Amino acid sequence: MDGPVRRALHALRREALTVWHVARDARTPWWLRALALATAAYAFSPIDLVPDAIPVLGLLDDLLLVPAGVWLVMRFAPADVVNEARARASLQAARPVSRAGAVLVVLLWIVALALLWVAWRRTGR
Repeated sequence: MDGPVRRALHALRREALTVWHVARDARTPWWLRALALATAAYAFSPIDLVPDAIPVLGLLDDLLLVPAGVWLVMRFAPADVVNEARARASLQAARPVSRAGAVLVVLLWIVALALLWVAWRRTGR
């Protein structure tokens, strides 16, 4: 995968990292921090709202939700916070991806889903 698609994916990853850094900045309003955290978590999570295996819809949620969340955060975040977050995200995007981090995220999702399942089973009795 070369050319414009690769550049677009790299830019979206950098913007999602920017959103993550905006969420962590104390100057960001609380409601925008919540939206930014949700957007970044969804962007970097290996688990999707609609699985990618479902034709069209599986990819459509990624193509709509992540850019919409990024746009909203960038639209309402203070300009100085965005500029600083972009600088940090550019440095971070240049680093290699951590496989250990990806495994940790998957394990956390599995634990969260297991806890939800146990809680649901207990309420059903």
